[in-house]
Amino acid sequence: MPVVKVLELVGTSNKDWSDAANQAVKEAAPKLPNIVGVEVLNWTANVKDGAITEYKADVKIAYLDEPR
Repeated sequence: MPVVKVLELVGTSNKDWSDAANQAVKEAAPKLPNIVGVEVLNWTANVKDGAITEYKADVKIAYLDEPR
């Protein structure tokens, strides 16, 4: 029976928060080929001179840990 494991990551983007979450999943996908879901925990950003310079998405990625 497969077990679902969860990994917490922070994705970043210069574009927007959605892209930051997508970047986290994209970065994890080659190492975790059995991703089954993602939960966004928090949205944050870096600000400089009154403008957002980097968007951040704190996410939990759920993946199947199947026996080999």
